[in-house]
Amino acid sequence: MRLRIVTPLSVVVNEDIDSLRAEDESGSFGILSGHASFLTALKISIVSWRKDESERFCAVRGGVMTVGSKPATVIDIATREAVAGDDLATLDSEVLARFQSDADEERTEHVETVRLQLNAIRRMISRLQPGANAGRFK
Repeated sequence: MRLRIVTPLSVVVNEDIDSLRAEDESGSFGILSGHASFLTALKISIVSWRKDESERFCAVRGGVMTVGSKPATVIDIATREAVAGDDLATLDSEVLARFQSDADEERTEHVETVRLQLNAIRRMISRLQPGANAGRFK
């Protein structure tokens, strides 16, 4: 099997593997050679894979994973951000915490932006009502 993990800026992983474990909204799952074609949205999580007796890891900030089975099994993961490493403890405690913090911050910023936009729309609509003091904004 071939595993490729890519971000908009780089190819983080591109290697042959024996098996893979990942996590989506429904839970953790595994992929072995010959797996049927598959498409899923990954959570902020750690993807792990084995080659012979060694195990490697990559923290991913969500993303989309596709498994193609013809002619050979190819696993492609496209994600916003990824950090590969051999130390699961560091990836789990530091990298995933940063990914989650960044996602929470983006969610808060998005909510604030929507609030500002809705407030501006409400003010414009109120000025368009009959009897409103047209042309003069306070």
